[in-house]
Amino acid sequence: MEETLSSLATWGYIAIAFFSLGGSLVIVAAAGVFSAMGQIDLVTALIVAMVFNFIGDNLLFYMSRYQRIGIMPYLRSHHRKLALATIMYRRYGPVVMFVKKFIYGLKTLVPLSMGLSKYNFGKFILINLLASVFFVLVVGLGGYYAAESITIIFNTVKEKPWIAPIILFGILGLIWFLMEKATNKR
Repeated sequence: MEETLSSLATWGYIAIAFFSLGGSLVIVAAAGVFSAMGQIDLVTALIVAMVFNFIGDNLLFYMSRYQRIGIMPYLRSHHRKLALATIMYRRYGPVVMFVKKFIYGLKTLVPLSMGLSKYNFGKFILINLLASVFFVLVVGLGGYYAAESITIIFNTVKEKPWIAPIILFGILGLIWFLMEKATNKR
C-alpha cells in the first residue's frame, strides 16, 4: 500500500489529466478521495481535472467539425446514437451539456453530434467550460466528503473480492440496457 501511495503522489496528477480528457467520473472522484486522505492537493487535482475535461470535449467538437472525413469511419455504426444526441441537445439546449458529463456514452456522443451539426463553436466552448467546472466540483468534492464511506466500501471489497465483479457487471449491464432502450425507441 505504501508503494502505491508514493507513486500516486508522483504520477497522480498525470493520471488525473489523462483520464479527465475522456471525462472519467471515477478518476475525479478518486482524486477527491485521495485528497481527503492527504495524498494529493485537492485544489490542484480539481483544477487539472477541470482543464483537461474541458480540453477533451473541445477536441471532440473540433474533430467532428473540421476532421469530419477522418472520423466518419469510426462513427458509421453509431448513427442512431448520434441522432439521439442531436435530438437531445436540440430539445433541451445547454442543459444536455451539464447532464452528459455524468452519463457514460453521452460524454463522447454529444460533442461529436454538436460538431457535426454546425453548432456555434464559441457557444459550445462557453457552455463546456461551465459544465466542466460544475462536473468536477460536484464529483470531486463529493468524493472528498464521502472519502470515509468509500474507504469502508473499498476495504469490504478487499476482504471479499468476489463482490467486485458482480457489482462491475451489474453496473455495465444496467448502462448497456438503458442505452439500448434509449436508442431503440420506436
